[in-house]
Amino acid sequence: MSRITKTTVGELEVISLTDGDFIFGNEMFSNADDTEIAALLAQDEREAVETNFNAFLVKNKDQTVLIDAGPRDLFGDTCGFLPDALLEAEVDPADVTHLFFTHLHPDHIAGAITPEGAAVFPNAQVFVSELDHRFWTDASLFTDESSQQWHQLALAVLNAYAGRVELINGEALIAGGVTMLPLPGHTPGHAGFRVDDGNHSFAQVGDVVHAQSLQLANPEISVIFDVDREVARATRKRALDMVATDELLFSGGHIMRPTIMRLERYGDGYRLADGQ
Repeated sequence: MSRITKTTVGELEVISLTDGDFIFGNEMFSNADDTEIAALLAQDEREAVETNFNAFLVKNKDQTVLIDAGPRDLFGDTCGFLPDALLEAEVDPADVTHLFFTHLHPDHIAGAITPEGAAVFPNAQVFVSELDHRFWTDASLFTDESSQQWHQLALAVLNAYAGRVELINGEALIAGGVTMLPLPGHTPGHAGFRVDDGNHSFAQVGDVVHAQSLQLANPEISVIFDVDREVARATRKRALDMVATDELLFSGGHIMRPTIMRLERYGDGYRLADGQ
């Protein structure tokens, strides 16, 4: 099974890397009841709330940008395949010149370090939004055991890349043709990224969608991992509207394979449309 999907954006190559997959329970969606979830799954011809864990590569002549690093071994044996995806994409960890974290949740950063805490990408300059860095380094915000573990993992990743972490804001340039796309709410500094070259564009909308079967058809549905659900909901609707209106190629941290698609309006929400 292939773990990558490729497209080109002008002269740049964009590759999605599927680290693994997972099934969400209905309880992960705080404002959708079982009846609505069942109806939306039937509409999408799925039997469960499926999700992917995706990372991305953007390659140009002399830069290899990795966006996110997957959950490694944190979610069982259906995940942790980022090394396989990189091998399929013919990229060695030492080739990665830039490493951008859309945010510091465990499923986006764990694969950047070994279980012993060593950096996996020895030559990468790391980019993190300043707002997200401020949030994840404030121990007072993490008061229960689970959130403290997430906090400690974020610190371990930042420490592994100490001396080469750059904090960025707004629509900052990450590398040639690659800019941060601020998408607050899921975490305070949560972001996606854009790739632009001439008249060609691609938008990765981070974690505004965790379960495409539910949240594309009804963007009002929230996931319990959102730090600020009202802001995240507004951001989701704004991001999906942008992608559909501008007819962009797009993806996200949890879009299912083939992962790089287009989006069209459908009823009160959206649906995926083929057409790279």
